[in-house]
Amino acid sequence: MKLFTEMVKEITPNITEIFPWDLTDRLSTEDEILIVDIREPYEFEKMHIRNSINVPRGILETACEWNYEETVPELASARNQEIVIACRSGSRSIFAAYTMQLMGYKNVASLRTGLRGWNDYEQEMICGNCSEEGVVMDIDEADEYFSAGPRPDQMRPHEQPEK
Repeated sequence: MKLFTEMVKEITPNITEIFPWDLTDRLSTEDEILIVDIREPYEFEKMHIRNSINVPRGILETACEWNYEETVPELASARNQEIVIACRSGSRSIFAAYTMQLMGYKNVASLRTGLRGWNDYEQEMICGNCSEEGVVMDIDEADEYFSAGPRPDQMRPHEQPEK
């Protein structure tokens, strides 16, 4: 059995990663970069990178193809466009970038360190569920959100001694 972290480590050499500061530089000179946030909708609604689109990881493959209810035309037609995939920590985006490469996308990268690293680099995060559009999140609030770890019930149970 492979653990999630082992699978990430195995796939990582097969994809391109981009650091937040490099993406910031690229965005300042290039407006054709498509940022695809693959987190769940509730995560995207909390905060996201300005002008990114939300395509949850669970529907990525059909969102990339035509003729499906989940098809995202902007993504399905972007096989030759520069695409950066973002998630919370940079792990889910590795799987998404790898999958998209297998599907014929030519210029796809994973945001290394994810949105947590983007926020650590003090880059703008947009509030998705604010009453006004385009509200920039407070960096301290974003820090708090990205610092939250697993709940106690999500932690591996301690080994029980044999009787």
